[in-house]
Amino acid sequence: MNYEPVVSEMNDDLRVVIVGSGRVGLQTARLLDERGHDVVIVERNPDRVERALDSYVATVIEGDATRPSVLEQVGLDRTDVFAAMTDTMGTNLSASMIVERLAPAVHTVVRVPHDDVGEYEPYADEFVCPERAGAAAATNAILGQGVRTVEGLPGELQLFEIEVTPQAPVAGKPLSAVSLPHGSVVLSGAAGHRVADSETELEAGHAYLVAVEPAVADEVTQLFRG
Repeated sequence: MNYEPVVSEMNDDLRVVIVGSGRVGLQTARLLDERGHDVVIVERNPDRVERALDSYVATVIEGDATRPSVLEQVGLDRTDVFAAMTDTMGTNLSASMIVERLAPAVHTVVRVPHDDVGEYEPYADEFVCPERAGAAAATNAILGQGVRTVEGLPGELQLFEIEVTPQAPVAGKPLSAVSLPHGSVVLSGAAGHRVADSETELEAGHAYLVAVEPAVADEVTQLFRG
C-alpha cells in the first residue's frame, strides 16, 4: 500500500521519523523538538528505547525499522521526512528503500559513514555524514533550505543562519522596528558581510546569522520565515 503524506513546506512544522537513538539520532531529535517539530524515534535496542523515552523529545516506537510491519506503525501517511540515523549503513539504506516503496512522497535522509555517496544516490533523497559535520548537519538535511544550524557553540546557545521569506513578519523592517524575543540577537547583516545594528534591514531573500536560546528558537524562526 502506498501512502501520501500531508503536504508541508520545509521548515513549517514537520513530522519527522528518525531511525536510531544513538548520539546522532537523539541529538538530532532534540534539535528538531526545540524548533517545534513533531518527532518519532524508531529504536530496537531496549536500553536506548528507555533513554529516548526519558529525553521527552519524541514519540518512541520499539522495533526493527528494516521490517515493513514496524514502519507501518509510524504513520507514514502523516510523515514529511524519514531520517535513518543509525551507525549501520545497511540498516539505514534498507529502511529508506522500504519507505521509498511504501510512501514514495516522503522525503528520505540517510546517514552514511563517508561523503562518497554516488552509487547510493538512487536509494534516498539526501545523505548526511555526521561523523564529519555533527548532528546539526543531519538537522539541516532534514529541514531543507531556509534555516541552517551552525555548529560550534558551547552550552545551550544555538546559532542559526535564517533566510527571510517575503511573508515573514520581519521582512522589509529595520531591526529597530522588530521585537525579537528575549534570548535572541541578530549578529550579521545580509549575507554576513557586516555586523548587524539597529538600522540593519531584514530583507526578504537574504540570510542573517542569529543567536538564540533553545526556548525561543521556534518563535524566532516564525518571525523570519512566517
